[in-house]
Amino acid sequence: MPIFKYTAKDDDGNTVNDFIEAKDETVALDMLRVKNLIIISITQQKQEKIKTRISRKKVKGEELVIFSRQLATMVNAGIPLVQSLDILSEQMESLTFRQVVTTIRSDVEAGSSLSAALEKHSQIFTLLYTNMVRAGETSGMLDEILDRLAGYLEKSGSLQRKVKSAMVYPAVVSLMALSITLVLLLKVIPTFKEIFSTLGGTLPLPTQILIGLSDTLRKYFLIAVIVMGLIAAGFGKLVQTKQGRAKFDQLKLNIPVFGPLLRKVAVARFSRTLSTLIRSGVPILGALEIVGKTSGNVIIEYAVEKARIGIREGESISAPLAKSKAFPPMVTRMISVGEESGELEKMLTKIADFYEDQVDAAVSGLTSLIEPLIIAFLGIVVGSIVVAMFLPIFKLTELIG
Repeated sequence: MPIFKYTAKDDDGNTVNDFIEAKDETVALDMLRVKNLIIISITQQKQEKIKTRISRKKVKGEELVIFSRQLATMVNAGIPLVQSLDILSEQMESLTFRQVVTTIRSDVEAGSSLSAALEKHSQIFTLLYTNMVRAGETSGMLDEILDRLAGYLEKSGSLQRKVKSAMVYPAVVSLMALSITLVLLLKVIPTFKEIFSTLGGTLPLPTQILIGLSDTLRKYFLIAVIVMGLIAAGFGKLVQTKQGRAKFDQLKLNIPVFGPLLRKVAVARFSRTLSTLIRSGVPILGALEIVGKTSGNVIIEYAVEKARIGIREGESISAPLAKSKAFPPMVTRMISVGEESGELEKMLTKIADFYEDQVDAAVSGLTSLIEPLIIAFLGIVVGSIVVAMFLPIFKLTELIG
C-alpha cells in the first residue's frame, strides 16, 4: 500500500510532519481531514526511500513484546502464519514496524521460513530472537517459543529500565549541581568582584581564591570545553578498540557502588538468556555463542567463549566460568549442580530470579544512598561559594560597627 508524506496544521496551529498509509492520495486526504488537519502538502514516497527509512529506525521493546505475544496466540489458535502476519500488520500503530511485518509476510508467503524472514531485519530481531524462532519451527512449538520470547523480552526490558533509573537520577542531579556551580562562578561572582573592587581593602583568603577560580574559568572556559570534548572523543575511540573495550568493561565491574550492580545485571541477563535458549531447544554451543554476543560486557563474553571452547573439548560449563572470576562463586557452583543433576535450565532460571531480586534491592538502596549524598555535596559547594562571597560584607559590617 502506498505511503504518503504530509505537512499539515492542527487545531492549535502547530505544523505536523508525518507519514500516512492509504490506498491513494484521495483516501489519504480524507483520513487526514477526519483528524481535523489542514493539509499544506502531501506527496507519495518511493519504496526505496521507505526501506531506507525503515532500516535506520528501531522498534520499541514494548512493540516487539506485543507482536510476539499476539503472533503466539494466533499460531496457537490454528490461524495460518501468513494470515496471522497479515492481521498483525494491519493493526500495527508504528509505520516502521508495519512495513517490516508486511515484508516478512511477503517473504513467508513466497516460501521462506519465518526465522529466515526475520534474519533480514537484524536491526529489530536479534540473533537470540531468530535462533529461538528457528528452534520453535524445528520442534513444532512455535507458539510456545514466541510466548516464551515475549516473557523474556518483558523481563529483560524491566531489568534495563531499573538500571537506567538507578543511573539517570544521580546523573541528572549531578548535572544540575554542576550547572548551578558554573552559573555562580561565571555570572554571579564577577558581579560581586566589581562591588568589592569599588569598596577597596583586602579581601578574605576564601574570597580571593574563589574570585581567582572564577577569573581563570572565564578566561579559559572555551579552551576547557574544547579539551574536554577532545578527551571524550578520544575516550570514545579507545573504547571502540578491542583492548580498550575490555579494560573499560572490567573497570565498570570494579568501580565502587555501581560495579556490583552492573555485575548482578550481567549475571541475571546471562542466566535468563541461557535458560530461555536451552529450554527452547537451542543446542548448547549455539546458545552460548548467542549469550556471549548479547551479554553487553566483553569480560562476560570472553568467559562464555572459554566455556564454549571447554564444552567442545569435553569440559563442563561451570569450570571455565569459575576460572574467569567474572561470575560469583555461588553462580558457578549452582551451574555445576545443575549440570550434574541434569536440570541446568531450572538452575539458571533460579539464578536469574535471585539476581533480578538483588538488582531490585540494589537499585532501591542505591537511590536512597545517593540522594542525600548529592544533596549534601550540592549544599556544601553552593554554601561555600555563598559564604566566601559574603565574608567581605560581614567584615565591612564589623568595621562600620
